Amino acid sequence: QVQLVESGGGLVQPGGSLTLSCAATGLIFRLYTMGWYRQAPGKQRELVAVITSAGMTNYVDSAKGRFTISRDNNKNTVYLQMNSLKPDDTAVYYCNAANIYHESQQYWGQGTQVTVSS
Repeated sequence: QVQLVESGGGLVQPGGSLTLSCAATGLIFRLYTMGWYRQAPGKQRELVAVITSAGMTNYVDSAKGRFTISRDNNKNTVYLQMNSLKPDDTAVYYCNAANIYHESQQYWGQGTQVTVSS
């Protein structure tokens, strides 16, 4: 059974930093592109950042220069380092795993709340 377990969310002041982690079990981690998505109240879920097994990354424009996605294939874990956080970053952040050979085979974590507020 595949499980993605996120951690690291919380309340942070504007300008602050948080690091999210997502630990994956039940899958061959290197065969999956890993991504972070977020969903703010009343908005659609959006892609924040993705990283391939080889380490290639891509970011939504609003995250470029502030967020960094990384992965540790030995620990089956993907990270999202978030700096210079803004109130607009407030959302539930979800981890996603997409099989590189079968893109329809995707898994989601339960989400972790990030709130940026003074």
